[in-house]
Amino acid sequence: MLRFLTAGESHGPALTAIVDGFPAGIPLDTALIDAELKRRQGGYGRGKRQTLEDDRIQVDSGIYRGRTTGAPITLRLLNRDAKLERLQEPVSPRGGHIDLAGSLSYLVGIRPVLERASARETALRVAVGALAKLLLQELNIDVFGYVVEIGGHPAPPRSFDRTIRDSSPVYSLNPEADPVLVAAIDAAREAGDTLGGVVETRVVGCPIGLGSHVQWDRKLDARLAAAVMSIQAIKAVEIGLGFEAARRPGSQVMDPITYSAEAPADDRRLGFRRPTNNAGGIEGGTSNGEPILIRAAKKPISTLAARGPSVHLGSRQPHPATYERSDVTAVPAASVIVENVVAFEIAAALIERHDGRSLASLRRSVESHRELAARHLQEFWSQSPPAS
Repeated sequence: MLRFLTAGESHGPALTAIVDGFPAGIPLDTALIDAELKRRQGGYGRGKRQTLEDDRIQVDSGIYRGRTTGAPITLRLLNRDAKLERLQEPVSPRGGHIDLAGSLSYLVGIRPVLERASARETALRVAVGALAKLLLQELNIDVFGYVVEIGGHPAPPRSFDRTIRDSSPVYSLNPEADPVLVAAIDAAREAGDTLGGVVETRVVGCPIGLGSHVQWDRKLDARLAAAVMSIQAIKAVEIGLGFEAARRPGSQVMDPITYSAEAPADDRRLGFRRPTNNAGGIEGGTSNGEPILIRAAKKPISTLAARGPSVHLGSRQPHPATYERSDVTAVPAASVIVENVVAFEIAAALIERHDGRSLASLRRSVESHRELAARHLQEFWSQSPPAS
């Protein structure tokens, strides 16, 4: 089982993650992890905090001579802006944040609650997801995230070219829409407001059979949705057509199945194709070989420069909400976070389905199952079961 825990506060000395169940034998390229951390800090609309931190991962265990050992991996990010003990205790909770509910739940002040709940914690989840990508790329599985909407302004993908996304100030795949999105962010900044948006992640190269239909908690789509919903400020998740599927008749939602006899011998889809991918690569809780498509809606950040209405917890009288340094929008950063969270869940499902103690055994297991499935098609169906 591949799993991880995180620890640390937004303005504490460091953030730490322990990753357990990661296979042995994978080259650990910290440059790739650092590049993902840098992308998370970027994107138009980010605030001052991102200029103060210079996120670089430190690996404290689970590596020997540049390769993973199968032992728990400790990842650590030092906070340059560490000042937790010097920060004041907020007196008026912010609507849309954990401030009030967390304080009353744990019977502590607002500060320790908001520090742990802060989206700063997602830096670790990006690092953990980037670690998972090192595994996935060894198996030719690609995970790619991008922005499709900010503040109600759409930016549908024009292609799936990484160079286009990486040159976009808002991490979109639509250069024509970028100026509109940038202008909307500027207008929100001038108004002391914030903007949310929608991000999308596409996974290509997954073998058939990740996840399972036999129990609710093993369904791949359920696990992906739960993982993405756990990201701060994510309020909705769609897979494939998502909500749009509820608006169409079944004839416009089901994905036809075709077969190509010319498919290469090592084809992970075993020759089967779907001209459409409305299911988003997952049917019955199981990957079907088509690209997995998952979409997430991020709400606007509830910390407003204009300060929303609240109550002073001492006097219980009306009082402006506390202002904590924030972004105008973090939707571009959310696309990076979702991408890496999805990468981790795909890696976890892969290890659960196959022998994941080492890279060599994982490769062998994936290939062995493909061969067994091809043999099943040949032997089982050659017996010509009765037509139904």
